[in-house]
Amino acid sequence: MLKIQSILNAQNAMDGAGVKIKRHSLVHQSMADPFLLLDEIRSDDPDDFIAGFPPHPHRGIETLTYMRVGGIRHEDNMGNVGQVLSGGAQWMSAGRGVIHGEMPLKEHDKMHGFQLWINLNSKNKMNKPQYRDVPSGEILHVNNESYLAHVIAGSWDLEGKTYHGPLDKLEANSAYLDLELSANGTFKQSIPAGHQVVVVVYEGQLKADQVIKAQQSALFNGEGDLQLSSEAGAKALILHGLPHKEPVANYGPFVMNTKEEIDQAIKDYQDGVLA
Repeated sequence: MLKIQSILNAQNAMDGAGVKIKRHSLVHQSMADPFLLLDEIRSDDPDDFIAGFPPHPHRGIETLTYMRVGGIRHEDNMGNVGQVLSGGAQWMSAGRGVIHGEMPLKEHDKMHGFQLWINLNSKNKMNKPQYRDVPSGEILHVNNESYLAHVIAGSWDLEGKTYHGPLDKLEANSAYLDLELSANGTFKQSIPAGHQVVVVVYEGQLKADQVIKAQQSALFNGEGDLQLSSEAGAKALILHGLPHKEPVANYGPFVMNTKEEIDQAIKDYQDGVLA
């Protein structure tokens, strides 16, 4: 059975044009590699999120945005325009460079969503950018007495069957599941050899070999199965992927391998040649 190596608390933060978020910072956690951070937006007050995220650059990462409630509009310099609505997701591989904006849809007065950053391997950091919207109808849902699982990315063995999320080309063979565990429910998953596991609890509390409370992320180590349970019920994101085991240099929206590459990304953005 996989065991918890460390538990991290989310931090209150503000990003974009003043959006209040809970941030799980994983960038310097070797046991979280290839995952860099997970931001959660959750509010019933539009003033907390309506200013959104005006156009900004990225290089060297993938982003996966998943909305449980509410919606955002995406627009980028590749010409992509799309919406992520409740239950849907969006994937963007920034590669050598993207400039995009993400703005809340004004007809929604509530928002609950997540954005995950996945580090790109050094050999992929300067690839051509890619983008994909995933409407809620493409997300698979597996329901039983113990849990409701929303299969967003990668392969998962559930109820004796293998389910493949619509996002099947994430960096580092990464997989992403939204788990709603019932009271006294249990969840067990075999993790591919070499993959690292991060579990982020966003409601209630889970138990592995230790308790993971709401707004905490747990980093696991070892080989074998991931086993989770909950007495009162809980909701969590489960992530696993292959570590790059490479140096990480980060500055704001840029994540590369060296300071020189960061300096070049900043210069390219200032010179208008990022993409």
